Amino acid sequence: MEKQRIYFVIDMKSFFASVECAERGLDAMTTKLVVADEKRTESTICLAVSPALKALGVKNRCRLFEIPKDIEFIIAPPRMKKYIEYASEIYGIYLQYIDKNDIHVYSIDECFLDVTDYLKLYNLRAKEFAIKLMSEINEKLHIPSSAGIGTNLYLAKIALDITAKHSKDRIGWLNEEKFIKTLWNHQPLTDFWQISTGTVNRLAKYGIYDMEGIAKADEDLLYREFGVNAELLIDHAKGKESCLMSDIKNYKTKGKSISSSQILPQNYGFQDAKLVMQEMVQSGCYEMFRQGYVTNHLHLFVGYGDNRKAGAKGMQRMNVVTNLYSIIGKVADELFEKIVDKSRPIRRIGYGFNLLPEECEQYDMFVDLKEIEKEKKLVWSILDLQDKYGKNTVLKAVDFTKNATIIERNNTIGGHRSGEE
Repeated sequence: MEKQRIYFVIDMKSFFASVECAERGLDAMTTKLVVADEKRTESTICLAVSPALKALGVKNRCRLFEIPKDIEFIIAPPRMKKYIEYASEIYGIYLQYIDKNDIHVYSIDECFLDVTDYLKLYNLRAKEFAIKLMSEINEKLHIPSSAGIGTNLYLAKIALDITAKHSKDRIGWLNEEKFIKTLWNHQPLTDFWQISTGTVNRLAKYGIYDMEGIAKADEDLLYREFGVNAELLIDHAKGKESCLMSDIKNYKTKGKSISSSQILPQNYGFQDAKLVMQEMVQSGCYEMFRQGYVTNHLHLFVGYGDNRKAGAKGMQRMNVVTNLYSIIGKVADELFEKIVDKSRPIRRIGYGFNLLPEECEQYDMFVDLKEIEKEKKLVWSILDLQDKYGKNTVLKAVDFTKNATIIERNNTIGGHRSGEE
């Protein structure tokens, strides 16, 4: 008989806000604080809202102007480098007790842990071990956390997302039997991991509104509606999950890509937006260079700022495989001209490259290979200077124009301020 596995999912409470409270010597559970870049506009999205503000009805990821004026609170500018430092220290605490092969970092503030073989080692019950880890994080870093405990990865995640919220010690626990008994009729279904609003709407067509409904539905109907995804839906409705930590560790993606997007500080006209797109694509080319990849596919996306939903997107396959901006930039310009409505204000821009190994680099007969080598040497020199002195060391004159964003973006991590400016 296979050993019963026990998993934890530990999540830091309002992580960015908790870090800012810890840095100020404040209690994250009682301090009213939001993390937001107020230098932008009042419409800027709050990256994190402290539990004390949430208790007053302030929603996570709200905009600054949506917080009631009668509530006094602290606004902390985002410091992504600081949050990464804290996340690394939290991971270090896990490593003191658990091997890295039994840890999966799900996000900057959330980890899956397979603790099956450690409970006997430390002579602790599952909940006792969870409390030990959570307490150490709080004592050393002053970051509060929640935990889900489950007999499979899925149940541990659901125990965190749903059950722990109703527990005074912020710890939830589920096995298949308890899942069926306590959560089969829970609504809305979107509270459950990996169930989207679209899935809920498709289920509602058949009068299915909860997990019991999915579990008892005709499986042929579900497979007709959802295809192969129905298998996961049916298993999860019964509290089952076949994926193990070892499966996660051994998984290798079939393809790789680089992508980035940004929301502009205000609506931009076509030419200013095109300049930002060029900056972004060039940065992406440099990143491919750093990582040793090339591409022959470019994807562009534009979101408009006039409250009409439809944006613009397009893909262009190139007849060369490269990472050089002198070539990719021209393709990007042509695609941008082709897909973007010049009469509409632009508020969001994104790009993506499908990646291939550097050995796949290929050019046509019209390319001057001597110029290619010359450009490569120049790029390596630029990257070397940036690595030594920072990304803003080498800039073009156009990067200093009013609506350029590259200088600010070079001081961000994941599109947010690093805290080092």
